[in-house]
Amino acid sequence: MANSGIQLLGFTLAFIGFIGLIASTAMPEWKASSFSGDNIVTAVAMYEGLWMSCVSQSTGQIQCKAFDSLLELPTETQATRALMIVGILLSFISIMVAMVGMQCTTCLENDAQQKAKVALAGGICFIIAGLSALVATSWYGNRITANFYNPFTPTNGRYEFGNALFVGWGAAALSILGGAFLCCNCMGGSSGPARNYPKTASRPGKDYV
Repeated sequence: MANSGIQLLGFTLAFIGFIGLIASTAMPEWKASSFSGDNIVTAVAMYEGLWMSCVSQSTGQIQCKAFDSLLELPTETQATRALMIVGILLSFISIMVAMVGMQCTTCLENDAQQKAKVALAGGICFIIAGLSALVATSWYGNRITANFYNPFTPTNGRYEFGNALFVGWGAAALSILGGAFLCCNCMGGSSGPARNYPKTASRPGKDYV
């Protein structure tokens, strides 16, 4: 029988990862303007996310503008959008599936083996969702790094990692870790079907004269 405490821990971590994926996708700070040069004006900071770009002034005023056209966006932005949305949708499906398979719920309580399989499926979906988000954030971060060290990139056009990237990495790690807890717990804790062996009838005693 699977340990419901480990199941609950894994589900909680994965659910926090799901919230983090939503927050990371919506945040406008996927990359922030770099101030590594000598002649950089620090009165204005520029941020860019998956849906909009923002300009923050030293006075505290922030102005954001949504991207006008999807087709004009760079390839990494379009791919990152798609992978993050896939991760969010898979996480939502995983939550629904895992809730059915967890021991603390009353669904399928009469079939322990089927319940464990459903929880295992939810854990696998969580891992896939986390990997999808991890690929998206890592690819986006790799493009930022490549452009930053590109000698042909202007100094005022260089960007660094934004807060959304770190939130995305943390959310992806929590989703993978929570899904792994669900999978390992179900595979290691669920026992196989009990085998019922027929009882052999005892031979009647022989009476000797």
